Amino acid sequence: MDFSYSEKVLKLKEKLTDFMEEHVYPNEKVYKEQLNQQASRWTAIPPIMEEMKQKAKAAGLWNLFLPESEYGAGLTNQEYAPLCEIMGRSMIGPEVFNCSAPDTGNMEVLARYGSEEQKKQWLEPLLAGEIRSCFSMTEPDVASSDATNIQSSIVRDGDEYVINGRKWWSSGAGDPRCEIAIVMGKSDTTAAKHEQQSMILVPLDTPGVTIERMLPVFGYDDAPHGHAEIIYDNVRVPAENMLWGEGKGFAIAQGRLGPGRIHHCMRLIGAAEQALEDLCKRVQNRVAFGKKVAEQGVVQEWIADARIDIEQARLLTLKAAYMMDTVGNKEAKAEIAMIKVVAPNMALKVIDRAIQAHGGAGVSDDFTLANHWANARTLRLADGPDEVHRRQIAKLELRKYKKEGILK
Repeated sequence: MDFSYSEKVLKLKEKLTDFMEEHVYPNEKVYKEQLNQQASRWTAIPPIMEEMKQKAKAAGLWNLFLPESEYGAGLTNQEYAPLCEIMGRSMIGPEVFNCSAPDTGNMEVLARYGSEEQKKQWLEPLLAGEIRSCFSMTEPDVASSDATNIQSSIVRDGDEYVINGRKWWSSGAGDPRCEIAIVMGKSDTTAAKHEQQSMILVPLDTPGVTIERMLPVFGYDDAPHGHAEIIYDNVRVPAENMLWGEGKGFAIAQGRLGPGRIHHCMRLIGAAEQALEDLCKRVQNRVAFGKKVAEQGVVQEWIADARIDIEQARLLTLKAAYMMDTVGNKEAKAEIAMIKVVAPNMALKVIDRAIQAHGGAGVSDDFTLANHWANARTLRLADGPDEVHRRQIAKLELRKYKKEGILK
């Protein structure tokens, strides 16, 4: 495995870093101020975001994801990793480059499984940044860590499908630009366990779609993006809105979540790097008990451990990306599961130390540490909780030592 960066990636890294320093970091506070000045945090987008997006487009820093696709920048997962990491240093960074969740995952689904008509209607405006999307999979009434538990129904009725169910944590549904949801539900409860589910495209302005409420995360509402609880009550959409085909929902979910998981890990490494940078700067200009905080032995241990943990997580993430590129997502499932456990826990540890080093300032909104921590904590649940990934890792490991057929 060769993790060295190509000339193309080195140039993009430099260009992206310069863009972040010139446009994104200085405008984080501007974005927050503009958002809070609006009559409602859910009805309009801070103008600075659109300004930055236009500049990113003009700079050629747009849609850098989507490997093996004519729609993206032609980067592999491994090539995209250091770029995604840089974006992840800022809470608003990924959106600036049209590389934020859940749109990236939804665009990958449409690119891979969508019909030509679906691509034209939904993928193209998503790629252009003209609209946004959400992904309705998780449900409040079942343990959604097991996707086969999903209870929402998608029933064929002539030339239409009728959707019924209650979803929550549909991230992005609060955004006024969000026009389309990918909804997962059961279309045939008599089919084989992993062929009962389907995914279908549901425009959010369809009659019967109701955003019940927006769900805060540790007190952060994440407006105007947000995380919605949505009711689908006898929602009718054309039959051609079905993705790939009936019974393909579970397979689509597995295809979607692999890249989605590794993107989260890449961004978390960036968040951890930013936290470590903040920590190092802070402890060198604060004095406690007669000497700089940076000279305290325990603080030096925090810094050393943070660097070790970040480097380990980055290398494992790069290995997973390399395997996804060379042998495919299915063969890389153990590595993807491992990084999905490692990266959020690593980021939480590093960010927590940075918060501690900042004292009371660390838990305030004067710094981004608290927001990054809240986001990292959700990622021990999103796209599968730690326990599910550990279970898969253990099963894959045990199979190496069990007779064929003993462990299902």
